[in-house]
Amino acid sequence: MEKTAEELLEYCSVDVAYDGKRVLQDISFSLRPGEILGIAGESGSGKSTLIRAALGLLGRGGLVARGDIWFRGKDLPDLKEKEMRGIRGAQIAMIFQDAGASLCPIRTIGDQIHESLAAHERVTREESGRRALEMFSRLGFRDGKRILESYPFEMSGGMNQRIGIALAMLQKPAVLLADEPTSALDVSVQRQVVEEMLLMRKLYGTAMILVTHNIGVIRAMADTVLVLKDGKMVEYGSAERVLCHPEQEYTKELLAAVPTIRRN
Repeated sequence: MEKTAEELLEYCSVDVAYDGKRVLQDISFSLRPGEILGIAGESGSGKSTLIRAALGLLGRGGLVARGDIWFRGKDLPDLKEKEMRGIRGAQIAMIFQDAGASLCPIRTIGDQIHESLAAHERVTREESGRRALEMFSRLGFRDGKRILESYPFEMSGGMNQRIGIALAMLQKPAVLLADEPTSALDVSVQRQVVEEMLLMRKLYGTAMILVTHNIGVIRAMADTVLVLKDGKMVEYGSAERVLCHPEQEYTKELLAAVPTIRRN
Protein backbone atom coordinates (compact mmCIF):
# COMPACT_ATOMS: atom_id res chain seq x y z
CA MET A 1 0.00 0.00 0.00
CA GLU A 2 1.63 3.23 -1.14
CA LYS A 3 1.61 6.20 1.25
CA THR A 4 1.63 9.83 0.17
CA ALA A 5 3.94 12.41 1.71
CA GLU A 6 0.95 14.08 3.34
CA GLU A 7 0.01 11.00 5.38
CA LEU A 8 2.16 11.13 8.50
CA LEU A 9 0.12 8.63 10.54
CA GLU A 10 -2.69 6.48 9.18
CA TYR A 11 -5.00 3.88 10.66
CA CYS A 12 -6.39 1.50 8.06
CA SER A 13 -9.34 -0.73 9.10
CA VAL A 14 -7.89 -1.29 12.57
CA ASP A 15 -9.43 -3.70 15.09
CA VAL A 16 -8.08 -3.93 18.65
CA ALA A 17 -8.86 -6.89 20.89
CA TYR A 18 -8.28 -7.84 24.52
CA ASP A 19 -8.12 -11.56 25.19
CA GLY A 20 -9.94 -12.20 21.94
CA LYS A 21 -12.74 -9.68 22.55
CA ARG A 22 -12.76 -6.81 20.04
CA VAL A 23 -13.00 -3.40 21.68
CA LEU A 24 -12.27 -1.32 18.55
CA GLN A 25 -13.61 -2.22 15.12
CA ASP A 26 -12.78 -0.99 11.63
CA ILE A 27 -11.10 2.31 12.58
CA SER A 28 -9.68 4.34 9.67
CA PHE A 29 -8.32 7.89 9.67
CA SER A 30 -5.20 9.81 8.70
CA LEU A 31 -3.11 12.55 10.29
CA ARG A 32 -1.10 15.08 8.33
CA PRO A 33 1.93 17.08 9.56
CA GLY A 34 0.76 19.87 11.88
CA GLU A 35 -2.83 18.60 12.02
CA ILE A 36 -4.68 18.26 15.34
CA LEU A 37 -7.26 15.48 15.46
CA GLY A 38 -9.71 15.49 18.36
CA ILE A 39 -11.23 12.16 19.42
CA ALA A 40 -14.53 12.46 21.29
CA GLY A 41 -16.84 9.94 22.87
CA GLU A 42 -18.20 8.65 26.14
CA SER A 43 -16.07 6.89 28.74
CA GLY A 44 -15.43 3.34 27.58
CA SER A 45 -15.80 4.16 23.89
CA GLY A 46 -12.18 3.18 23.17
CA LYS A 47 -10.55 6.63 22.85
CA SER A 48 -7.45 5.90 24.93
CA THR A 49 -7.08 2.39 23.52
CA LEU A 50 -7.03 3.89 20.03
CA ILE A 51 -3.93 6.01 20.61
CA ARG A 52 -2.17 3.47 22.80
CA ALA A 53 -2.37 0.98 19.93
CA ALA A 54 0.01 3.14 17.87
CA LEU A 55 2.76 2.85 20.47
CA GLY A 56 2.16 -0.77 21.41
CA LEU A 57 1.03 0.21 24.92
CA LEU A 58 -2.09 -1.95 25.07
CA GLY A 59 -0.92 -3.98 28.05
CA ARG A 60 -1.42 -7.65 28.78
CA GLY A 61 -3.86 -9.39 26.47
CA GLY A 62 -4.20 -6.42 24.09
CA LEU A 63 -3.23 -6.48 20.42
CA VAL A 64 -4.03 -5.01 17.03
CA ALA A 65 -6.09 -7.92 15.68
CA ARG A 66 -6.63 -6.56 12.17
CA GLY A 67 -5.54 -3.68 9.97
CA ASP A 68 -2.48 -1.45 9.76
CA ILE A 69 -1.14 1.63 11.54
CA TRP A 70 1.27 3.35 9.18
CA PHE A 71 3.89 5.86 10.31
CA ARG A 72 6.45 7.17 7.83
CA GLY A 73 6.13 4.07 5.68
CA LYS A 74 6.32 1.59 8.57
CA ASP A 75 3.45 -0.57 9.83
CA LEU A 76 3.77 -0.06 13.59
CA PRO A 77 2.07 -3.28 14.81
CA ASP A 78 4.54 -5.34 12.74
CA LEU A 79 7.67 -3.75 14.22
CA LYS A 80 9.86 -5.53 16.76
CA GLU A 81 10.11 -3.98 20.23
CA LYS A 82 13.69 -2.79 19.59
CA GLU A 83 12.57 -0.77 16.56
CA MET A 84 9.51 0.53 18.42
CA ARG A 85 11.77 1.89 21.18
CA GLY A 86 13.43 4.10 18.58
CA ILE A 87 10.04 5.56 17.61
CA ARG A 88 8.31 5.67 20.99
CA GLY A 89 9.11 8.99 22.65
CA ALA A 90 11.50 10.28 19.99
CA GLN A 91 9.18 10.34 16.95
CA ILE A 92 5.78 9.69 18.52
CA ALA A 93 5.47 11.03 22.06
CA MET A 94 2.62 10.75 24.54
CA ILE A 95 1.17 12.88 27.32
CA PHE A 96 -0.73 10.82 29.85
CA GLN A 97 -3.86 11.85 31.72
CA ASP A 98 -1.97 12.17 35.01
CA ALA A 99 1.57 13.24 34.20
CA GLY A 100 2.49 13.33 37.87
CA ALA A 101 1.73 9.61 38.20
CA SER A 102 4.01 8.83 35.25
CA LEU A 103 6.95 10.63 36.88
CA CYS A 104 9.14 8.85 39.43
CA PRO A 105 8.49 10.45 42.85
CA ILE A 106 11.99 9.80 44.25
CA ARG A 107 14.01 11.28 41.37
CA THR A 108 14.34 14.91 40.42
CA ILE A 109 12.71 16.31 37.30
CA GLY A 110 16.18 17.00 35.90
CA ASP A 111 17.30 13.39 36.39
CA GLN A 112 14.20 12.09 34.62
CA ILE A 113 14.60 14.49 31.71
CA HIS A 114 18.22 13.40 31.25
CA GLU A 115 17.24 9.72 31.37
CA SER A 116 14.52 10.27 28.78
CA LEU A 117 16.88 11.99 26.34
CA ALA A 118 19.74 9.54 26.97
CA ALA A 119 17.47 6.63 25.98
CA HIS A 120 17.47 7.91 22.40
CA GLU A 121 20.72 9.83 21.94
CA ARG A 122 24.11 10.51 23.44
CA VAL A 123 23.69 13.56 25.60
CA THR A 124 25.50 14.94 28.64
CA ARG A 125 23.63 15.97 31.76
CA GLU A 126 24.69 19.56 31.09
CA GLU A 127 23.23 19.41 27.55
CA SER A 128 19.96 17.85 28.71
CA GLY A 129 19.62 20.54 31.37
CA ARG A 130 20.27 23.29 28.84
CA ARG A 131 17.67 21.91 26.44
CA ALA A 132 15.14 21.53 29.24
CA LEU A 133 15.65 25.12 30.38
CA GLU A 134 15.21 26.32 26.80
CA MET A 135 11.92 24.41 26.51
CA PHE A 136 10.75 25.70 29.89
CA SER A 137 11.50 29.23 28.74
CA ARG A 138 9.51 28.78 25.52
CA LEU A 139 6.56 27.54 27.57
CA GLY A 140 6.78 30.50 29.92
CA PHE A 141 7.89 28.58 33.02
CA ARG A 142 9.40 30.64 35.79
CA ASP A 143 12.51 29.52 37.69
CA GLY A 144 13.41 26.62 35.40
CA LYS A 145 16.53 25.71 37.40
CA ARG A 146 14.42 25.19 40.52
CA ILE A 147 12.08 22.91 38.57
CA LEU A 148 14.98 20.74 37.38
CA GLU A 149 16.15 20.32 40.98
CA SER A 150 12.66 19.57 42.34
CA TYR A 151 10.81 16.29 42.85
CA PRO A 152 7.35 15.72 41.30
CA PHE A 153 5.66 15.71 44.71
CA GLU A 154 6.92 19.26 45.23
CA MET A 155 5.02 20.43 42.14
CA SER A 156 1.28 21.02 41.77
CA GLY A 157 -0.78 18.70 39.56
CA GLY A 158 -1.07 21.43 36.95
CA MET A 159 2.68 22.05 36.93
CA ASN A 160 3.43 18.34 36.59
CA GLN A 161 1.06 18.20 33.60
CA ARG A 162 2.89 21.14 32.01
CA ILE A 163 6.24 19.46 32.74
CA GLY A 164 4.85 16.37 31.01
CA ILE A 165 4.25 18.43 27.86
CA ALA A 166 7.79 19.85 27.99
CA LEU A 167 9.26 16.37 28.52
CA ALA A 168 7.27 14.92 25.61
CA MET A 169 8.37 17.73 23.28
CA LEU A 170 12.10 17.82 24.09
CA GLN A 171 12.99 15.66 21.09
CA LYS A 172 10.54 17.51 18.85
CA PRO A 173 8.48 14.43 17.88
CA ALA A 174 6.48 14.46 14.67
CA VAL A 175 3.36 13.26 16.49
CA LEU A 176 2.12 13.98 19.99
CA LEU A 177 -0.58 11.73 21.48
CA ALA A 178 -2.44 13.44 24.32
CA ASP A 179 -4.68 11.32 26.56
CA GLU A 180 -7.05 13.63 28.49
CA PRO A 181 -4.29 16.24 28.98
CA THR A 182 -6.58 18.75 30.74
CA SER A 183 -8.51 16.30 32.91
CA ALA A 184 -8.69 17.17 36.63
CA LEU A 185 -7.07 20.58 36.07
CA ASP A 186 -8.72 23.84 37.06
CA VAL A 187 -9.91 26.12 34.28
CA SER A 188 -6.93 28.50 34.35
CA VAL A 189 -4.42 25.64 34.08
CA GLN A 190 -6.50 23.98 31.35
CA ARG A 191 -6.13 27.16 29.33
CA GLN A 192 -2.35 27.18 29.88
CA VAL A 193 -2.07 23.56 28.74
CA VAL A 194 -4.13 24.24 25.60
CA GLU A 195 -2.05 27.32 24.76
CA GLU A 196 1.22 25.46 25.32
CA MET A 197 0.20 22.57 23.08
CA LEU A 198 -0.85 24.97 20.33
CA LEU A 199 2.50 26.74 20.73
CA MET A 200 4.31 23.43 20.20
CA ARG A 201 2.40 22.98 16.95
CA LYS A 202 3.33 26.51 15.88
CA LEU A 203 7.02 26.18 16.79
CA TYR A 204 7.71 22.64 15.61
CA GLY A 205 4.86 21.70 13.25
CA THR A 206 3.86 18.88 15.58
CA ALA A 207 0.80 16.85 14.61
CA MET A 208 -1.41 15.79 17.52
CA ILE A 209 -4.15 13.36 18.43
CA LEU A 210 -6.14 14.73 21.33
CA VAL A 211 -8.31 12.36 23.36
CA THR A 212 -10.73 14.23 25.59
CA HIS A 213 -14.28 14.29 26.91
CA ASN A 214 -14.03 18.10 26.98
CA ILE A 215 -15.75 19.40 23.85
CA GLY A 216 -14.54 22.92 24.68
CA VAL A 217 -10.92 21.78 24.37
CA ILE A 218 -11.70 20.10 21.04
CA ARG A 219 -13.33 23.31 19.78
CA ALA A 220 -10.25 25.31 20.80
CA MET A 221 -7.67 22.98 19.26
CA ALA A 222 -8.88 20.46 16.70
CA ASP A 223 -8.76 20.72 12.90
CA THR A 224 -10.58 17.40 12.47
CA VAL A 225 -12.80 15.37 14.80
CA LEU A 226 -13.42 11.64 15.15
CA VAL A 227 -16.43 10.52 17.22
CA LEU A 228 -16.37 7.04 18.76
CA LYS A 229 -19.18 4.99 20.28
CA ASP A 230 -18.75 1.46 21.64
CA GLY A 231 -15.47 1.06 19.77
CA LYS A 232 -16.85 2.08 16.39
CA MET A 233 -16.53 5.23 14.29
CA VAL A 234 -19.68 7.31 14.29
CA GLU A 235 -18.52 10.45 12.52
CA TYR A 236 -15.26 11.81 11.11
CA GLY A 237 -14.56 15.10 9.35
CA SER A 238 -13.47 18.70 9.73
CA ALA A 239 -14.00 20.19 13.18
CA GLU A 240 -16.22 22.91 11.76
CA ARG A 241 -18.54 20.43 10.08
CA VAL A 242 -18.70 17.84 12.86
CA LEU A 243 -19.13 20.37 15.67
CA CYS A 244 -21.42 22.82 13.88
CA HIS A 245 -23.31 20.57 11.44
CA PRO A 246 -23.14 16.98 12.74
CA GLU A 247 -24.74 14.37 10.51
CA GLN A 248 -25.18 11.52 13.01
CA GLU A 249 -27.75 11.49 15.80
CA TYR A 250 -25.22 10.26 18.36
CA THR A 251 -22.90 13.20 17.62
CA LYS A 252 -25.82 15.60 18.07
CA GLU A 253 -26.64 13.99 21.42
CA LEU A 254 -23.00 14.14 22.52
CA LEU A 255 -22.77 17.85 21.71
CA ALA A 256 -26.13 18.54 23.34
CA ALA A 257 -24.87 16.92 26.55
CA VAL A 258 -22.32 19.70 27.05
CA PRO A 259 -23.61 21.83 29.93
CA THR A 260 -24.31 25.50 29.36
CA ILE A 261 -24.71 28.25 31.95
CA ARG A 262 -27.66 30.55 31.59
CA ARG A 263 -27.59 33.99 33.13
CA ASN A 264 -30.81 35.56 34.34
